[in-house]
Amino acid sequence: MEKEKLRCYFVIDMKSFFASVECAERGLDPMTTKLVVADESRTINTICLAVSPAMKRLGVRNRCRLFEIPKNIDYIIAPPRMKKYIDYASNIYGIYLKYIDKNDIHVYSIDECIIDATDYLKLYKIKAKDFVKKLMDEIYQSYHIPSSAGIGTNMYLAKIALDLTAKHSPDRVGWLNEEKFIRTLWKHQPLTDFWQISSGISQRLAKYGIYDMEGIAKANEDTLYNEFGVNAELLIDHAFGKESCLMSDIKNYKSKKKSISSSQILPCNYQFNDAKLIMHEMLQSGCYRLFKQKLVTSLIHLFIGYGDKKRDVAKGSMRMNITTNLFSKIQPFADKLFDQIVDKNRPIRVVGYDMAELENDENEQYDMFTNIDDVKREKKLVQSILQLQDKYGKNTILKAYDLDEKATIRERNNQIGGHKSGES
Repeated sequence: MEKEKLRCYFVIDMKSFFASVECAERGLDPMTTKLVVADESRTINTICLAVSPAMKRLGVRNRCRLFEIPKNIDYIIAPPRMKKYIDYASNIYGIYLKYIDKNDIHVYSIDECIIDATDYLKLYKIKAKDFVKKLMDEIYQSYHIPSSAGIGTNMYLAKIALDLTAKHSPDRVGWLNEEKFIRTLWKHQPLTDFWQISSGISQRLAKYGIYDMEGIAKANEDTLYNEFGVNAELLIDHAFGKESCLMSDIKNYKSKKKSISSSQILPCNYQFNDAKLIMHEMLQSGCYRLFKQKLVTSLIHLFIGYGDKKRDVAKGSMRMNITTNLFSKIQPFADKLFDQIVDKNRPIRVVGYDMAELENDENEQYDMFTNIDDVKREKKLVQSILQLQDKYGKNTILKAYDLDEKATIRERNNQIGGHKSGES
């Protein structure tokens, strides 16, 4: 039997990516410049999307709120420019493509990529650390964005090397194999520092006196399986630094269930009718998205977060007797569900939806009372609206209620991921 090839993975992460981009755009060194990325128009309660490494060294934590930054620190506030960050991420991905096939690259997030470098070390006759440093240096030379990297014999170890060991290395590169993982990180605490171990999992392990990876590795397996079910297998494997997932598994994965969702935190507490208006705007955008992707839905979920002291959430689902992507057909069901689950007397701060059980639009279905000619006319109208929006922008054509002072769609149409795109 042929010996299994020893693999080599990189996980490369851009340091304080949004903040580093803002520094690069200003010709400043992101490692020494005190800068935060935040939309101060949202008041001092706004969350900082990123803080530069220099701010972190002063004790300012990532994702803090503006008012939490000590008053004695003199720093730059940069408004978010999401389109700019996407452009930088695309350009950095282009550097990877100069040396590595796209099938060996997985974009884990806007600022982090996983690379299967196994076959390229022999191709370029280069050592793993020299190769990853070459990529990091080219990123910095081209775009002035500093990065760090983890190298591992599997994807899990590469990720842990990035998260836990690279930060202690002068060249910001960490390396792990199974033996080194056990020798150096088995007693590391807290467990939540490890990828895929949440505070909830950590608390459940603590019930059995388990506080580190060594504890998981030496625990009674039946106890772990009784507590975590099939997920115990992953916990046990990771405790020994093992991971069976390959890049090909990621590339070949297809989700069994399809859905689209969206949510937004409102700028202030909204009353019942104003929040329903927001739901209409969001569902309209969702229907446009389904239409463009040639998909239809028969199941909607709503979740509404209250803005009073309880901060709880109302949620519910409704299965429609039709399968469609037309807002005029979905709206009555959504309104009925909204009326059923939402307390009219409480302020609302979060609105979200999910359209589930998506199918190709050839499976579109209506009840016997639907006027098919009306459906055809609406489809032509939607097609025309989408063409105009694609050419002139999403705010080219709006509904009358989108001009209401409580409406948010005009602002959100100029955002990416709920933040300012940086484009006028």
